[in-house]
Amino acid sequence: MVISSEDRETLERLEQELWREETYLDKQRVNELIAPDFFEFGRSGRVWQRQDTLAAEPSPRDAVRPLPEFHIRLLDEHIAQVTYDSAFKYDGVVEYTHRSSIWSRTTSGWILRFHQGTPFQP
Repeated sequence: MVISSEDRETLERLEQELWREETYLDKQRVNELIAPDFFEFGRSGRVWQRQDTLAAEPSPRDAVRPLPEFHIRLLDEHIAQVTYDSAFKYDGVVEYTHRSSIWSRTTSGWILRFHQGTPFQP
């Protein structure tokens, strides 16, 4: 399956948006972007449910953008997997993480259903 350029641009924009301070500090926008059944395996190993994500007090992230090693593949016509690496400073230390997101196409657009972060050292 080949992803359309429109879907590619949309998914890249949405994934990048989640790393921008104006988005991750905006609970209403995050609520719009994540699915009712969203969950995440955090880089720490913690499992985050949707309500945990919405209730968390986000900390500032000095992330490298555009996101390195950004790739998208369709799993079916309405489900896409996005993978990339992140590098951001947290308390003065750079943390590197392999990231994977599962997005679903709905009648109102793409929503994030699952995310996982796995730490690595370059």
